[in-house]
Amino acid sequence: MTSEVPVPDGGVDPGAVRPGAGGPLLVAFAGLPGVGKTTLAVRVGAALRAPVLPVDPVERALHRYGLVGDVPGMAAYGAVAGLAEVQLGLGLSVVVDAVNPVASARGLWHDLAERSRVPLRVIEVHCGDEAEHRRRVEARPPDEHHPTWEQTLVRRAEYEPIIGPRLVVDTAVDTDPLPGILAYLR
Repeated sequence: MTSEVPVPDGGVDPGAVRPGAGGPLLVAFAGLPGVGKTTLAVRVGAALRAPVLPVDPVERALHRYGLVGDVPGMAAYGAVAGLAEVQLGLGLSVVVDAVNPVASARGLWHDLAERSRVPLRVIEVHCGDEAEHRRRVEARPPDEHHPTWEQTLVRRAEYEPIIGPRLVVDTAVDTDPLPGILAYLR
C-alpha cells in the first residue's frame, strides 16, 4: 500500500526537527535528475544537522578509476550505504541523495534501516511540469556529470515505480516543500 503524504504550505519551523529528538533516522531521496533532489536533500540535511551523502560523486570517482558500465552504479550505492551505516552507528541521522531508479538500489536503504534499527523515510521528488523539468535539465552545465534531456527521458523509461510508504514532492508547485518534508520526518 502506498502512503503519499501531501505537502502542506508553511507552518513548520525548520529547526523543529532535531537529530536525537526521536532518535536517528535514514532519509532516502529518490527521483530523476533535474527535479530538485539535491537542493532539497541539502536543506533537509541542514535542518536535521545530518550528513548528506550523495551517490553521484562516488559514481564519478569510480569512473575516474576505470570502473565503467553498470557495476560502478550499484557499487556507488553500496559505498554510500556503508558510509551511512557508520553515521547511523554514531547516532546521527543520514540523508541520502540519489536517483534510486530501481528496486534493488532502494532495497539497500530498507536493509540498512532494518539492520541499524532506525526508521526509513523515503522522499520521492518529481517535477510535475515537464517543460520546467526539461528547462532545469538543459540549464545545467553541459558535461559528463549532468545527463542531457534525452538521457533523462531514457532514465525515466527505466525508472521502476516506488512501492511502499513515501512522501511525494512535486517541485513544480510554487510552495516551499521543506515544512511538509520536516513534518513527514517527525
